[in-house]
Amino acid sequence: MKISCIAIDDEPLALDIIREYTTKIPYLNLMATFDNAIESIDFLKSNTVDLLFLDIQMDELTGIQLLNILKTKPLVIFTTAYDSYAVQGYELDAVDYLLKPISFERFMKAVEKVYERMNKKEEPAPVTASGNSSMCGDDYFFVKTEFRLERLKFSEVLYIEGMGDYLMIHTSDKKIMTLQNFKKVEELLPENNFCRVHKSYLVAMDKIECIERNRIKIGNTLIPVSDSYKKVFYDLIEKRGLV
Repeated sequence: MKISCIAIDDEPLALDIIREYTTKIPYLNLMATFDNAIESIDFLKSNTVDLLFLDIQMDELTGIQLLNILKTKPLVIFTTAYDSYAVQGYELDAVDYLLKPISFERFMKAVEKVYERMNKKEEPAPVTASGNSSMCGDDYFFVKTEFRLERLKFSEVLYIEGMGDYLMIHTSDKKIMTLQNFKKVEELLPENNFCRVHKSYLVAMDKIECIERNRIKIGNTLIPVSDSYKKVFYDLIEKRGLV
């Protein structure tokens, strides 16, 4: 299978590197290169392209603005000198996000992701007892963060905090940001050990150190228990024999 692609970047050296790298990968067909996003629009309207190697910060029209204009969006690998666009890249479902200078090894890894995605047969995902796909096991689950799936043990999670459109998963040694919402994450977690206690908080019951005046203490953090979730929370405490 051939993957047709184009590269859009306002740095001549970056385009040269992409040209060189694509010649080393037999299944890539580099159809054209452009040093600005505007010139690529007509080409994309009249040609079928599977993949864009796309710089983000360009004059007149950025890579992200170009994607928002396109009605039919190819797969995208961002190529940029800036790491501050990672979240936007995630929201646009980019296959990968390459920081310049790009090594051939890293380039090849990103392209392999495209190849796998295009060759992947659409098969129904196996369903677990909770109704989810195989995003979780007996003692772990996977969470989407940036451009990867990160495996976490249930026992590692202290609490999960809502932050606008994102969730921050707090563990004993790190924090993980994800665009998955509370509903999706709750479906992955064992219901007897995790409980929503507030519109912005979900806690691991076995990590609670104390509860006082409807406030939960986990480590150095005090988490409020709101009226909306109070009954469910205290019922679970009673069920677990903690009172």
